[in-house]
Amino acid sequence: MINIIVELSKYLIVILMTLFTFQCFTVFKKSDEEDRKYVLRKQIILLLFIDTAAYLVMYLQTMDFNMLIMYLQVAAYVVVIQVIYRIFYKKASMLLVNDMCLLLSCGFIILSRLDFEMAEKQFAIVVVGTVLSLLVPVIIRKVKLLKDLTWLYGIVGILLLAAVLVLAPVTGGANLALKLGGVSFQLSEVVKITFVFFMAGILRRNTGFKNVVITTAVAGAHVLILVLSRDLGSALVFFITYVVMVYVATKKPLYALAGLGGGAAASVLAYYLFGHVRQRVVAWKDPFSVYETNGYQIVQSLFAICAGGWFGTGLFNGSPDTIPVVTQDSIFAAICEELGGIFAICMLLVCMSCFLMIVNISMKMSNKFYKMIALGLGTEYAFQVFLTVGGTTKFIPLTGITLPLVSYGGSSVICTIVMLAIIQGLYILREDEGVQLERQKQERIQRQEWEDQPSQSKRTGAAGEKSLEEKIEEETEKSLRW
Repeated sequence: MINIIVELSKYLIVILMTLFTFQCFTVFKKSDEEDRKYVLRKQIILLLFIDTAAYLVMYLQTMDFNMLIMYLQVAAYVVVIQVIYRIFYKKASMLLVNDMCLLLSCGFIILSRLDFEMAEKQFAIVVVGTVLSLLVPVIIRKVKLLKDLTWLYGIVGILLLAAVLVLAPVTGGANLALKLGGVSFQLSEVVKITFVFFMAGILRRNTGFKNVVITTAVAGAHVLILVLSRDLGSALVFFITYVVMVYVATKKPLYALAGLGGGAAASVLAYYLFGHVRQRVVAWKDPFSVYETNGYQIVQSLFAICAGGWFGTGLFNGSPDTIPVVTQDSIFAAICEELGGIFAICMLLVCMSCFLMIVNISMKMSNKFYKMIALGLGTEYAFQVFLTVGGTTKFIPLTGITLPLVSYGGSSVICTIVMLAIIQGLYILREDEGVQLERQKQERIQRQEWEDQPSQSKRTGAAGEKSLEEKIEEETEKSLRW
């Protein structure tokens, strides 16, 4: 009986995931606000059903009561975060909240399957990160000083990366994280945020050649320290973000071409300077030739992806444990094996939905500083997904980058949640701008109507009522009140 339930659950989970993903894109077509809310509510129900089906199967496979406890925690998290945003951030993008909850749920499910202790740690980290992130939209909306701290962002970023280079122990051939009291902190994840704020601040007003050179020098310092730390995956994320932000700010293709050319030359140089880069390239070109050493992780990932097929083997029916560093670098392969290729493709489409929403927010922001922040954070997110999935599927060499919100990693998941909270703050600002523009339009209409009234009506109104300016001021204050 259990085998039948597990087999049927594979198709049920895939169907639910497909429906959720479909709603991610159909919501953009809904012009009516009530229709959009209805679609978003359906997404929540589908998400809770996915969690229910997955954890029920894992409980039946293991008879471990902790699986049910974990399910209740995940379901409670989804419900609570939905309630909090609907009460305190009514203007936030609920599609972005739903996508975040879905990706976190995917991570909790596969981590519970692979290493339950890691899943529990990840859940605790996510709760802490979420609590911190709830303050971020308020800061973005209220603190106007953020755009004036440009050089502080750049200096702090360089100092944090330098601290990792000097003080961090070597892990996997690179200086990645500082350890304090048994807890590791990967500071490059924090610097991803400060780096974008620096780039946005310095390019928001002046995009002349001299300023671009200064920007390039500071960005180059970030990348150089990461290269010296041998954290080449993060260095690549920083570099691509720099190229995209400079190109969008200046609108000069020559800068983008020069950046890509310099990046290509740096890649060749890194190949000859670093032995582990050459090993990864060899493993990428022909992993079976070095199967017992450097190619083992790629080969096992490919085996897992192929074994899963379209619908997966079912939770606890595969062998993702044979993949090295599966909870971090190769978690996409584990998802493909046990939840199926369709589920994995849908998960990538949800990631794309997040990116499209971020780009949409960036395009509609009138303030260039906030526009560039949204673009930079969106670029970092999308490129990190590309590096992770591309490395796992042998499309590009492995970079050791985690899949945002899904892979195990405290610093990564907290900083990604904070990044999405920054985007939410920008989205709320955009909504405020829309309200202000609408109020200005109403002001012009009311003023025109007032001017068109006969003089006797104006005097009567002035004697018995408040002035037009006072009315408009009161209405504006009400609409913008927190």
